[in-house]
Amino acid sequence: MDFYYSPASAPCRAVLMTAQCVGIELNKKMLDLRAGEHLKPEFLKINPQHTIPTLVDKDFAVWESRAIMIYLVEQYAKTDSLYSKCAETRALINQRLYFDMNFSMIFGRYIYVPLTTGTPFDPEQFKKLETDLQLLNTLLAGNNFAVGNSLSLADLSLLATISTIDVCSTVKGANIDIKKYANIKKWYENMKAVAPGYKANYEGCLEFKKYFDAK
Repeated sequence: MDFYYSPASAPCRAVLMTAQCVGIELNKKMLDLRAGEHLKPEFLKINPQHTIPTLVDKDFAVWESRAIMIYLVEQYAKTDSLYSKCAETRALINQRLYFDMNFSMIFGRYIYVPLTTGTPFDPEQFKKLETDLQLLNTLLAGNNFAVGNSLSLADLSLLATISTIDVCSTVKGANIDIKKYANIKKWYENMKAVAPGYKANYEGCLEFKKYFDAK
């Protein structure tokens, strides 16, 4: 399977952690978005939306990280531990995945605009980010995992986002500190210990941070 990605991308890293959990090897093809490699005709034939991550499995192509994660589990996982067949549990996993989709977009709006334009951080976007952090903190109350008592796709998707937010805590002016959210902090420490691929994920986070250091 060909996997078009960037290590600095949280959604791409969520897929890579999923692949490791499932026990499959992806043929990684890194795209340099700043160089416009995602806009080349050969990639547009695969993904007209020209986004990463994108997975190509034989003659089948799919993009959007959470769709890819679910595909990998349903197609190749030997158990349903990451994506339960129980309707109620799966509904909660889906809810957390959809939450993370919006959550990561809010974080992106807050962090990418200063990164790309050199403008100050927007306090209104920061309020929205804080609102989602507080909600996630509530959802994780009393839990070591995002859903139930074991690792799921919800954890992997959220972990990619939270670890990226974490490395931005040292960025001047960002004022981000996930450590003040006790339930997130506890969950995050657990994820560091139990999530396969966490080390590689964090190395990708540091690649993301290099963009800020370069600015």
